[in-house]
This record gives sequence, structure tokens and C-alpha cells, in this order.
Amino acid sequence: MLGQITVNRWLLDTNILSAIIKNPTGSAATKAMAIAHAKPGQLVTSVVVECELAFGAQRIGSTALVQKISQLLQLIAPQPFGQDGVAHYANIRTQLEKSGTPIGPNDTFIAAHALALGATLVTDNEAEFRRVPSLQIENWLR
Repeated sequence: MLGQITVNRWLLDTNILSAIIKNPTGSAATKAMAIAHAKPGQLVTSVVVECELAFGAQRIGSTALVQKISQLLQLIAPQPFGQDGVAHYANIRTQLEKSGTPIGPNDTFIAAHALALGATLVTDNEAEFRRVPSLQIENWLR
């Protein structure tokens, strides 16, 4: 159902997972680990985020980074993009294009995925995602 938000589920964006990998004792990592232990299964990410992370690691040719990403994604499971996401994607893209404020294509998918899962999107890219109606956003880096 469009616009339905479920409390206490978080979808972590690429920049948040990158921050966790780069700084495993930082604020984002600390909060993620606390939630992962207190509320198993409530921290997720999108398969779109997984693609972005894999691209970044491949682009720089780092097998160590590939391993770190793999380990992190065992704890924060990438979710498939399902049919509910399709409806949200079409709605978001239509609304933002009509208002002249579109966001990037991957960000549109990530926002749609968060809405479809009823999750709060955790991102450091608030300016972009705030354009998406009904999307709940948190920033664990500020």
C-alpha cells in the first residue's frame, strides 16, 4: 500500500554503509550495531545499494573492500526490489518530475524501496531524499 510506514525498520543508504565500513567505531556503526543486536532483522538495505557498493569496490579494484562489504551485508541484509517498489517508483518519479525536482535514478529506486518496505531511510543525502513525499529519513552521521 502506498505511503504506509512501519515503525522500527531502517533501510541503510550507500553513504551510511560506506561510513560504517570506513569507520567501524563511528556514530553510524555504533547505532547500527545496537539496533542489529536489539532488533534483529530490522536493519536492511536495498539491492540497489548493494549494486552501488559492488560497483565502487570493483571500480577501485579492492578485494579487501569486497570482503568488508560482504561481511557487512551478512548483518544488514539486502532486500529484493519487489512489485510494491514498482508502484512507489512510478509515483515518486511522476510527482518529482511534475514538480521539476527529480532526484537521481538510483536514489529514486532506493526511496521507492524504503517506502515499499515501510522503512525509514537512513542517509547522509537528506537534501535529495527530502523531496520524496511520505519518506521518513534519519541521518546517523550528524
